Formats: sequence, structure tokens, C-alpha cells
Amino acid sequence: MNEFVGSLNRVTVVVGNPKAGSRTATAARAAAAVVAPSAEVTTVEVSELTGGLFSWGDPAVAAAKATVLESDLLVVATPVYKASYTGLLKSFLDQFGRDELRGLATVPLMVGAAPLHSLAVEEQLRPVLIEIGASCPTRGLYVLESAIDSGELDAQLTEWAALWGAPLTAVAGVRTAAGAA
Repeated sequence: MNEFVGSLNRVTVVVGNPKAGSRTATAARAAAAVVAPSAEVTTVEVSELTGGLFSWGDPAVAAAKATVLESDLLVVATPVYKASYTGLLKSFLDQFGRDELRGLATVPLMVGAAPLHSLAVEEQLRPVLIEIGASCPTRGLYVLESAIDSGELDAQLTEWAALWGAPLTAVAGVRTAAGAA
């Protein structure tokens, strides 16, 4: 798809849905696959970390955090809850210090039932990712649940990646070249 695909070897998908194996996870993994089709993709289901999210130093949470920090590309996905991201996702993101992601190329992704909350990905999710040091060089992805269920997701992601794939992978390539990962 673009000249920087080789720099995307390790992609991590963080899913902030309280239900493991959700449509949110499906959309996030599909987004990772369209941007970095040959990359190794690791999924962190935050719902599987709930026991340790509220006690600092939990080994499973530390391992999930290390996986994120070792990535070339990060996709952070959440369903829309009360016009924002889930508290579960916020609890995981709170494990990161300010600027700890050090420019990690990141795609904010939200899944919602209606277009009504499509700006939540830009107004709610992106700012917290920027605060912890993510580089979000693309427009965030807002995916309708109906697109996942109807098979329209592939077309949406292909169109999005055609526009934003090169800037996203360029940021990942710069970070890798600078030795931040």
C-alpha cells in the first residue's frame, strides 16, 4: 500500500470494551490489518486485566503495558459509552505517564450505534492519547456497529487507509529510525 509498510512489524491493538471478543475488537484488528497487512498483531483485551488495573505493579498489566511500548503502531479502540470512551480503557491508559508513548503512531478508534457520537473519537479519545505521548497523525476512526455487522467495514477501512495510511506509517518509520521504540 505504501513505502513504509516495512517499518510496521509490531502492531498492538488495545480494546477497551468490557466484553472480550467484541465488535470493537473486530474493527480494531481489521484496521490494523489494512494498515500493516504483514505485521505481527497483538491484541490487549483490557477486560482481561480488570483484576490488576486498580493495584499498581500488577504483572499482567505491566506485561500489557510493555507490549504497547514495544509496538511500531498502536490501535486504541473503545465502544462509545455516554458519548466518551469506557472507564475500563481510561483505567488502562492511566497506567502510562505523561509522554510515555514517546511519539508512538496511534490510531484512535471508536465504535458506536449511530453517527450522533462520531466526533467523540476526536474530542474524547484523541486528547487522552496525546497526553500520554501518542502521535495521532490521522483522523480518528469512527465505525458504526451496523458497518461491522453488514460487511461494510472493509470498504470503510480501505478508503480510510488510502487517505491516511502513508502519514501513519511515516510517523511510525520516523519513530523507529529515531530509536524511540
